[in-house]
Amino acid sequence: MSVKKIKPATPPYPFEAYGHVIAPLSADDGGGYMITFPDLPGCMSDGETMEEVLVNGRDAFNSWIAAQVDMKRHIPEPTHYDEEGKPIKFVQRLPRSLHASLQARAKAEGVSLNTLVLTLIAEGLGRHEGLTPSEPSRHAA
Repeated sequence: MSVKKIKPATPPYPFEAYGHVIAPLSADDGGGYMITFPDLPGCMSDGETMEEVLVNGRDAFNSWIAAQVDMKRHIPEPTHYDEEGKPIKFVQRLPRSLHASLQARAKAEGVSLNTLVLTLIAEGLGRHEGLTPSEPSRHAA
């Protein structure tokens, strides 16, 4: 009996174009973090660390896209980005000391400053949403 392999597919928009939410998992759920993609129903993953959840999230994204293509299903467009599917630019002034701390942490973790800041924002939003379950859900971009 042969197993059908899913062929790699080129997504209509890159991983970075899709908003995602990273939220901490409780100790009862095994700890670590979960990543979900509001625009891609059922696309999710988890990981022990922020770095691992992003790597696993990218893998889940690629697998989800490949499965949709294989089943000839529609791939939704990202909703949190401009008409060209590019991320929206966000500019924020920081105190020099905070910028230096962020740069040092990004270097220590082997990621870009942009990736670190996006991860920290997503993590903060995930924690905030987890603290107020009675409020309507808000998704990070």
